[in-house]
Amino acid sequence: MNPSTPVRPAHAAYDPQYDPLVAPNPGQGRDYAPTYWVATAGPPPVDDGPVQQDIDADVAIVGSGFTGLASALFLAREHGIKATVLEANQLAWGCTSRNGGQGQNASGRLYRSQWIARWGKDVALRLDAEIRSGFETFKSLVAEVPCEAQPGGHLYIAHRASKMPFLHNEGQVMRQVFGYDTHMLSVDEVRRRYVDDAETFGALHEPDGIGVHPLKLAFGYQRLARALGARVHTGSPVTGFETRGGVHHLRTPGGTVRARAVGFATGGYTSNGLHASLDSKIMPVLSNSLVTRPLTPAELEATNFLTTEVITDTRTLRFYYRRLPDNRVQIGSRSAITGADAPHPRHMQVLVDGLHRKFPALKGIPIEHSWWGWVDVSHDMMPRITQPDTRESVYYALGYGGNGVSFSAHAGRRLAQRIAGKTDRAFDLPIYQRPLEYPNVFNAVRSRGFAPFRRLGQQMLYRWYYLRDERL
Repeated sequence: MNPSTPVRPAHAAYDPQYDPLVAPNPGQGRDYAPTYWVATAGPPPVDDGPVQQDIDADVAIVGSGFTGLASALFLAREHGIKATVLEANQLAWGCTSRNGGQGQNASGRLYRSQWIARWGKDVALRLDAEIRSGFETFKSLVAEVPCEAQPGGHLYIAHRASKMPFLHNEGQVMRQVFGYDTHMLSVDEVRRRYVDDAETFGALHEPDGIGVHPLKLAFGYQRLARALGARVHTGSPVTGFETRGGVHHLRTPGGTVRARAVGFATGGYTSNGLHASLDSKIMPVLSNSLVTRPLTPAELEATNFLTTEVITDTRTLRFYYRRLPDNRVQIGSRSAITGADAPHPRHMQVLVDGLHRKFPALKGIPIEHSWWGWVDVSHDMMPRITQPDTRESVYYALGYGGNGVSFSAHAGRRLAQRIAGKTDRAFDLPIYQRPLEYPNVFNAVRSRGFAPFRRLGQQMLYRWYYLRDERL
């Protein structure tokens, strides 16, 4: 063997019960979750294998998902900096290989009307301009990478008649305040022109939305970044972190990476103890997903599934779904509370039941792929791309709340900009200026030992959301 060839140990088994709220790290070299994207993306591109000795780096990026890879790409492309990316398991192993592939002109969980209520109209307009810029960054990268892109827009389905006024108000705010070409659709218009969703009471149509094969897109990011000199070390979890003399020492099983700056891009897989600035700053939430076999011509006719646009409904624990290029249906939603409970069949049954309610003609259709993964939800429902302590060259980008497929590209770009020491007027916006915080009322349950109490609160919230979405 060539001495420079990376030693690649056999993959450890996928752990379906991994829970970032209680586990110290996501493991080392674990196999992918059994997603449709993994089954159809082809082999991962060549990487640099596990760290095998001490390394000096200008910049270390922790996490090889969309954000980490985009940050490495833009560090090289726009700032001439060759980053070293550290990934605990496989390339794009976490959120990036487990999502629904829905790219929307959004980030975080708040609506634009809520931006106005929280920060005022002027800040909301500037934030909207930044999110729009982010969608353009995403579109530009999608254009560079073969990733089965399905452009067209976003269909926001009212799953109850009582949700139509909410959609009408949001559409009006988007149109009148922010200048979007949004429009309302009647029940008949949705079913005749887009899809015969049996739960629809109408919809809001937004002009921006792109469905992608997320793992093919991530593989493309990696190839572009490595071609410009970035290094990507898989099987290299960060098991220790300390700063000495202004140099950050990131310990991995194979050696220590010494870096002048560090960017954390670990999303929903951010473990407590990784770095003090990240402890208990996000709430990892599980999302389940499934993909059917390809629909037959008769099933396509019965569901009138004409659109390939990305679709979500108005539930708080929303369903997100779309028709894939090979005529399969992908659908996802929230499910289990803990990793230990995630494999229980009742959680996947929630998706199957949802699929059947929306499309009765698909009852009994074989489910060929099913999986779950962790979503990074910040406690104020908005992402952060920031330097939490200006005395330390440590940065992070996370907290997308399920809207990271598209905005992660721009977050990676902005993360790279911050690491490179550049300034921008946008950096005084809340998502760049303020670090992630934990609500003061929950100070007593920050530590890992109090995780069960946080999950109890989540369970109570889920019950309330269900009542509000389905009964009240």
